[in-house]
Amino acid sequence: MIGEPIQNSHSNEYNYRFVRQGRNIQEAQERIYEFLLGIVRKWPPEEVLLEFKHLFIHHIDSVSSSCMQAVYEIVFSNDQEEFAHTLKRSCYILINNWDASRNFKPISELIQLFSDPIVDRYTVSPTLKRLRSWIHDFVSSQDFEELKLFTAKYEDHDNGPWVSRYTSYLLVPQYIDLKNPIEQREAARALSKQLKDRFKFDLAMYIARSQLRSASSQPPKNPTALGDEALRLIKVIVARKGQFSYVNLANIFLHQIEQLTFREFKISFQQYLTFSLQKPAVTAFIKTNLTAKLEKLYTNHDDDMVSDALILRTCNRAIDLLTVEKVAEDKSEPTALFIQLNAQGNPITLVVLLLKIILICRHARTHLEAKIAELIKHYQDYPETECTWVVNFLEVFNVTFAIYAENVQYNLVRMQEPMGEQTVFNPDTYRIFSQLRPETKVGLFPNLNLPDDSDPPDSQG
Repeated sequence: MIGEPIQNSHSNEYNYRFVRQGRNIQEAQERIYEFLLGIVRKWPPEEVLLEFKHLFIHHIDSVSSSCMQAVYEIVFSNDQEEFAHTLKRSCYILINNWDASRNFKPISELIQLFSDPIVDRYTVSPTLKRLRSWIHDFVSSQDFEELKLFTAKYEDHDNGPWVSRYTSYLLVPQYIDLKNPIEQREAARALSKQLKDRFKFDLAMYIARSQLRSASSQPPKNPTALGDEALRLIKVIVARKGQFSYVNLANIFLHQIEQLTFREFKISFQQYLTFSLQKPAVTAFIKTNLTAKLEKLYTNHDDDMVSDALILRTCNRAIDLLTVEKVAEDKSEPTALFIQLNAQGNPITLVVLLLKIILICRHARTHLEAKIAELIKHYQDYPETECTWVVNFLEVFNVTFAIYAENVQYNLVRMQEPMGEQTVFNPDTYRIFSQLRPETKVGLFPNLNLPDDSDPPDSQG
């Protein structure tokens, strides 16, 4: 009994020190963030970069003794995870501010700072040894790979790895992960939008110039990897107009399901997705794979009236079935539907299925793009020559969603009358024009009240 209070005293003292150390680290981090936020708004970028290098890379000669002491406190705490978090957030504070002021060059220069030879230099100082070891580990981490994505819009994608053409999707997991610093999430969202906007603009310019250029002029720059078939594909995609356009079908479907139960909705949803697919064998394959999974989805809600939240959850699960699904906690693989539909050499059917889902539920767009990012990561180590079918899918996906799911409207105009009765669409007899359009209301749920994961539970999907 006598020893028990002493044991508790030691325990309480340990807990006090642990809490105090955590509080000290947090205070040190805030001093660093406030210092960097202050100088990035006032100093020239080259001076900010020099100060960042002094603080984190060289660990000498900072103009702020308080900030240098804060870095020392984090290093002395021997908490590598907190140091990496501090370093990452510091980088995104600078990136966010430079991007907001359209000062892009320093962002690339910030990434280059981590290639300083001093990181690998031997030192007898235990503090510097620990610091350099942690910097070295950070450069080898996934955090640094994500950081390098922010140089994507300054790089020559034609000569880089094939995955660099799809950086706008690779950024999505960064801004939907609530564990990431807010600065990182904001920067990732902003850059992803910038890259998508640039692709939309480049695509519209390519279409216009392709149809206006003379035989002697230089061919316009093609923003896709589809080669000469790009313009023809765009015309085929846009040709679906009138009563049975994808947008009209989505509007009709949303109107028809307003008074359905969730069980009835799941049946109608399958019919909507497979409506007008031209190959019976493909339609049967899709129904076989979708029906069994959708019938079992959130069965405890089968008798409830369908809600926006249930539609969103169902669309997300359908996207999973058509793209990638988890096979382990940290591993995803392409689904049978994804592989089989692409194995035919024509990814339009799969892309149209995904488009139909987004046209009835735009809130599922982010989930879809996160799944596209998982697909890209799954194949990123393959040479482009070994996964041309994946690249082809991504290119068709890019073009289709730029045409249908963005704020640019494309229209076909017949330039010459067909010879005799035309039974097959001939893209060569049409020209395509683009214009900005007002925001569409298709698939938008302005009063969407998102449920937590228990209503309905994702585990049932």
